[in-house]
Amino acid sequence: MSLLALAGALLAGCSADGRETIRFTFSKREALDFMNQLVSDYNASQDRVRVEMDTSGVDVVSASFVRGNPPDIMLANYNYEVARFVDRCALSDLSDTEAASTVRDDLDVLMAQYGSCEGRTSALPYSVMASSVIYNRAIFEENGLDVPQTWDELIAVCDALEAAGVTPFYATFKDDWTVAQGWYDYAIGGSVDVVDFFNQLAEEGADVGAGSAVSFQDQFAEPLDKMAQLTDYTNADADSRAYNDGNLAFARGEAAMYLQGPWALAEIAKTDPDLDLGTFPLPMTDDPDDLKVRVNTDLAAMIPEESRHQDAARDFLEFLYQPENIEAYNESQLGFAPTEGAPPPSDPRVEGMIAYYDEGSFYQGPSVLVPKTIPVFSYAQALALGADTEATLRTMDTDWARLAFRSPLPSSETDAQGEEATQ
Repeated sequence: MSLLALAGALLAGCSADGRETIRFTFSKREALDFMNQLVSDYNASQDRVRVEMDTSGVDVVSASFVRGNPPDIMLANYNYEVARFVDRCALSDLSDTEAASTVRDDLDVLMAQYGSCEGRTSALPYSVMASSVIYNRAIFEENGLDVPQTWDELIAVCDALEAAGVTPFYATFKDDWTVAQGWYDYAIGGSVDVVDFFNQLAEEGADVGAGSAVSFQDQFAEPLDKMAQLTDYTNADADSRAYNDGNLAFARGEAAMYLQGPWALAEIAKTDPDLDLGTFPLPMTDDPDDLKVRVNTDLAAMIPEESRHQDAARDFLEFLYQPENIEAYNESQLGFAPTEGAPPPSDPRVEGMIAYYDEGSFYQGPSVLVPKTIPVFSYAQALALGADTEATLRTMDTDWARLAFRSPLPSSETDAQGEEATQ
């Protein structure tokens, strides 16, 4: 083939061997080896479509939408940055795909919390990460402690650990995201109906405040006061410790519990691969039925409306959702597959969360359910460092009301709203 002909074939979306070429954006760098192999397997399995990986990141992907040249298919962390494409109906409807028919129905509410395009299934969950308290089984056993299932039991465990000279929690307050993801989210999600709260908050809109039917002041005060109580059971240098410090210290047995997600397990294992760890949901009430784990859609599959290769992208989508592929991916990442009947992760370090995920006893982190223009991570960090709970929540109410008043969109609260409201 001449250079001119080859250039023409590439512009037309064809590879040198005549196959239709699609661009696949994948955002999870720590899983690149796995996904590169999966793409290679797909390319070798048929002679119609060739997938090319694009790992340039969400900022480049966002710019490609503006230029009218988005990827043909995406697997990306499902957050406000990505979900704004949903609200703007920039993604094609996947409701008629075989992949969509395999997804658990109880995950729909998690996807909808970030926005929706009426009449469309714009994104499908591919990997769900569950997070809760990571604990050192050996320390618990040495001190004759059971996993707590109520708030009172949790405090009793903390007191017993301190009496034995063991730091109950290792905290890394220097990194605001670790406070928001763990301390803030676990405290609130363990005692507040997060879905119902944010639905009501959206209805209140610009009226959110001390006198409204629902507000941050009204719902978050008690769990955050309890969070403040738990910070008394942390390492003395928590204010100056960051994520990497926490992983190293916890691996060395310097505390019994750690409020981090499963991503920390691989880092801890670098220091002590044989450390016997488990997980359990942070109890925030005295009713064990209230126990839930924090989840986030670590990856969601999307096909942009402007892709010129819809059929080819859908073919690859169905390949990604074949049970042997989606289940193997999630097993490799300590994630939970979103499909009906999928086996749970086999790693014993996360088995403490399996029953809660299977039963739908989970919540999406409240720290990530607000637009980025409201600096929740900073507020959560300030609370951990001793800021006044009432004043902080009053500020959050004011932030929300101001944003809702200035937003041009009537319902879904996305960070697209935040961007437009501040322009």
